[in-house]
Amino acid sequence: MSNLDGLGYRGATCVVTGGASGMGEAVARILGDLGAKVHVVDIQAPKVPCESFHQCDLSDFAQVRATAEALKAATSDRGAPIQFLFPCAGLPPMIKGALYCMRVNYIGTRLFVESLLPVLADGAGIALISSDAAMGWQKNLAQSLDMLSLSDPDDAYAWCEADPENRVRDGYTTSKEMLVVWTQHAAVKLGLERRIRLNAIGPCPTRTAFMDAQETALPDGFLDKWPYPSLGRMATAEDQAWPLVLLNSPLNAAITGTFLYTDQGFASGVFTGAIDPAFMGGSKLD
Repeated sequence: MSNLDGLGYRGATCVVTGGASGMGEAVARILGDLGAKVHVVDIQAPKVPCESFHQCDLSDFAQVRATAEALKAATSDRGAPIQFLFPCAGLPPMIKGALYCMRVNYIGTRLFVESLLPVLADGAGIALISSDAAMGWQKNLAQSLDMLSLSDPDDAYAWCEADPENRVRDGYTTSKEMLVVWTQHAAVKLGLERRIRLNAIGPCPTRTAFMDAQETALPDGFLDKWPYPSLGRMATAEDQAWPLVLLNSPLNAAITGTFLYTDQGFASGVFTGAIDPAFMGGSKLD
């Protein structure tokens, strides 16, 4: 790899959730190549070299808090606050259902980030993975803001359990919409108080183990019909990891509260009529 020290990662302390597979693994590998000190949080052990590994199931809120405390200790011992946080962990609803999907993708992820805020450096960067499945987030904003106001994870989960059909729906789309709304809302306060930046990317279908699991629930030929204007193929984990790493770089000091579509132009094509979403049966836009 060419010298990319200007991105600001050499010697920096970084934390990656979901760093054992898929996009998270690609992010952890790239950060290591850029000279960062990478701490991985995942339910399974990573294959990439890292400073430390912390096993954590984001659906277990006590475990999330304990992992955050362990990371505080691990980073403070080295006298280095966390400079970059990459929440990459996520799963589809067919693993354990819609409520579990919401519990991991949004509630547990938010709790993890907020639990680590005390040891994030002022001016730190947070870049997470949402999805272009969240492209309809505006039409559900009122309900999303209701959930956003529930900062206690148990309260948020109880709110979901009270009306899962309307508040959780498929679990995946709604949790990714919540990440978008939280990113855009929380970025203001984080920036004003500590100059911490918070951004999200919205990938298109990407060839990972996550997609392998999700593909079993899709209609035959669904992904073959998907338009891939910029690559002409399904994206790889590395195709998505680089935008996340670049977005979180301090070179992008003026960018925060942004939802960046990394979907080969799919969302913008649908918004402008250049892409007809009829092949999807309306599933992502309902």
